Amino acid sequence: MATKRLIVNGLVVTMDAARRVIEGGAVLVAGDRIAAIGDTAALREAHPGTAEIDASGMAVLPGLVDAHAHAGHTLVKTLGGGDGGRWTQAVETLYPRGATPDFWAADGALAALERLKAGVTTGLSIFGAYGSRTDDPAHAEAHAAAYRRVGVRSVLCPGVSPPPYPNRFFDWDGATHRERQVALEDQLAVCATLVDRLHDVDGAAVRIMLCAPVGYPGRHGLTPENAGLYPEAAKQVRALSRARGVGFTQDGHKGGTVRDAMAQGLLGPDALLSHCIDLDEAEIRMVAETGTKIAHNPSANMSIIGRCPAIELMEAGATVAICSDGTAPDRSFDMFRHMTQAMHYHRRHFRDARVLPPGKALEMITCDAAKALGMEAEIGSLAPGKRADITLVDLRKPHLWPGDMPLYRLVCFAVAADVDTVMVGGRVLMQGRRVLTVAEEAVMEDATREIGLALARTGLEAMTATPPGFWGATRYG
Repeated sequence: MATKRLIVNGLVVTMDAARRVIEGGAVLVAGDRIAAIGDTAALREAHPGTAEIDASGMAVLPGLVDAHAHAGHTLVKTLGGGDGGRWTQAVETLYPRGATPDFWAADGALAALERLKAGVTTGLSIFGAYGSRTDDPAHAEAHAAAYRRVGVRSVLCPGVSPPPYPNRFFDWDGATHRERQVALEDQLAVCATLVDRLHDVDGAAVRIMLCAPVGYPGRHGLTPENAGLYPEAAKQVRALSRARGVGFTQDGHKGGTVRDAMAQGLLGPDALLSHCIDLDEAEIRMVAETGTKIAHNPSANMSIIGRCPAIELMEAGATVAICSDGTAPDRSFDMFRHMTQAMHYHRRHFRDARVLPPGKALEMITCDAAKALGMEAEIGSLAPGKRADITLVDLRKPHLWPGDMPLYRLVCFAVAADVDTVMVGGRVLMQGRRVLTVAEEAVMEDATREIGLALARTGLEAMTATPPGFWGATRYG
């Protein structure tokens, strides 16, 4: 018989189709699923003696969903001290030439831990860009294992590194390394292996989407000589995703590249495109008409360079998720901050404070984000039969007071540190902000060791120095 647990006395924000909000509400969990939702007194009477979690003064939400970030980025945040070009160069060197399975395990554990403490129960991690390690399954497997150890669901996105091929990768044995040249077909074979080994084999703890690079001038070393290799690589990854029945994603779209993706046959209901800045009206229609999903990263550098027309996309009928883009170079997994950023970002564009109401912003990190990942039948809202992925946010804080209008306070003023308790698949991973699955200090020590080793292997230790212009200047030089 499935173990039962009753979350009681909370403000239950279901995010279901009716957007029900139940004051003094309760959620009954049986095994890894939600069994019932309703009034606390009624569910107590119907299930006497059930173990309880008291959610008095708290909002009870579906676990938050972060539908776009990057593996590796928790270990490389702030490298280069604000110089985006230097940071990109460092990452494109570190990942293929300085990272080992231990590096990816340390990153996975730290990312999952930060997401857990921010109330994120499902998070996507791109593993096929910046030269991420899809030359050998061991790298992605180590990352996925770390997520499973912490307990957060992982949507891992292996893929192929940018052309030209073959790509160079280094394998390390202590202080010595061996260089390998890895062809496109070898990386595709690794992707297929990872689908076989990881996708949906452990109660949906890990899912796989396949990732292809996006090419345009100034990105990932694209040149006139290699520009034609990008579409061919993307088509092969897309064909593999369809053959294996897994989702497809691309990172870094901008005006013109969505039109290219449409011409290449990449779009569709199982496709998720990130950033998507400066799209024209025709591209917005392409996204909506094909059912393609959009990962909007309002805190990312891409959203400084151009604007994702998230409002226009949603008004055209597209599904758009608010995402973190990961923790580098200068962000976090705090989805509450990204909601606030998104609201101000689009209100500033339209010069209209009525744009992107708080309720819609909350949908974009719960039910809409689940739909963006093709997981809306399992997560993203609190409803009987869905997986018991639940986040409790403590509203009894000065910055969340007075106690009226709690939905507005939750979206506009809460931060990750207000998350009190997190459950994934009916398993309590954190309670009273104490993580129950891993030792936090050990995870952080591993992360410090592994980034130090990777920097030493690649000679990039100077990337951690405070740069000129940090103090006293109005902008970096």
